[in-house]
Amino acid sequence: MRRLPNSALALSTLLAAGLLSACTTPAEEPSATLDLPEELFNYADPDFPDHFSVESEGWHAQQPLLNDDNTPDDNPTTDAGATLGRVLFYDVDLSQNHTVACSTCHEPENGFSDDEVLSPGFDGGETRRHSMGLTNARFYREGRFFWDQRADTLEDQVLMPFQDSVEMGMTLDEVVARVNERADYADLFDAAFGDSDVTSDRISRALAQFVRSMVSTTSPYDEGRAQVDARFDPFPNFSDRENLGKALFVRRPPEGGMGCFVCHQGEGFIAVEATNNGLDADSDDDGGYGEVTENSSDEGTFKVPSLRNVALRAPYMHDGRFETLEEVIDHYSDGVVSHPNMDPPLGPPGSGAPNTGMSDSEKAALVAFLETLTDEEMVEDRKFSDPFVR
Repeated sequence: MRRLPNSALALSTLLAAGLLSACTTPAEEPSATLDLPEELFNYADPDFPDHFSVESEGWHAQQPLLNDDNTPDDNPTTDAGATLGRVLFYDVDLSQNHTVACSTCHEPENGFSDDEVLSPGFDGGETRRHSMGLTNARFYREGRFFWDQRADTLEDQVLMPFQDSVEMGMTLDEVVARVNERADYADLFDAAFGDSDVTSDRISRALAQFVRSMVSTTSPYDEGRAQVDARFDPFPNFSDRENLGKALFVRRPPEGGMGCFVCHQGEGFIAVEATNNGLDADSDDDGGYGEVTENSSDEGTFKVPSLRNVALRAPYMHDGRFETLEEVIDHYSDGVVSHPNMDPPLGPPGSGAPNTGMSDSEKAALVAFLETLTDEEMVEDRKFSDPFVR
């Protein structure tokens, strides 16, 4: 952990003495207190494993994961900035009726997603799509945020839920006003940005820093990957079933695999572009990325998020239609339907149902491998937890 700057130390002292409360309701009743460490958690200097710096397969644009770090030059992650972002992320008073925070739809125990098919907003309405997990958002390329990829950067993305009429129901001016109502935010902004001025840009930058710090590096997969030269090699810490699942995932069909890595690429398990994975024959219910670009070739395509912590993120797909990983694997084995924009590895458009017909043992092996991407140390890390005591 890092030691707090003087202004933040003052905040910590005031909090410890009980002289500052956290957010207040409209009736000025204390609703929560902040529990921040005297020394800041380390957000700015992550210990990335060596395999984040090497090509995973050497083809299909699978460059080293760190090459896709989307941290902008004008918003480097700092310990103080991400600490402020953590508080903003969990602050329910930044929604219209003081009931919903960013964390409401992105909970650590659910892989920074939501276990509901559609998330309830501040007034009981439902979000249009299932909540996407935030793990490894640091490595999403420009223009690749949200299921429909409507946000260019993480800094853009983090402000949109505040302004959504279903999710949090606020304007940015209202968010700034709510932040200014909290006495203890002044010291947090001062520590992060050098003075206590609250702006929507600073809120955006702090939240982006916090989300960008959510990188998985300590899963069983990472433990095994660190012990071999290439991820094609059997991992010493894996069971036979897990190694079979890994082989099915990272090898192409001619090599005895299923080619899953073509869409879930590299050490981040992230696709370069939006794809269609054969869920439906048409896109009448949801055009996905095509609604943003208005290009017919993008109709029915969606962001492919990182598979890190995927076993914690049920239900699955942009509409949450699958309740379990087993159902997801069943889809790719026997349920794929042809769509005009279906991703080529699943079969050319018009080819019918290009299903792989996996055996039960292969399906179980793939699920076992996907479970090795769960990073318990990360999701239980206090630096990503709720700082409010309610």
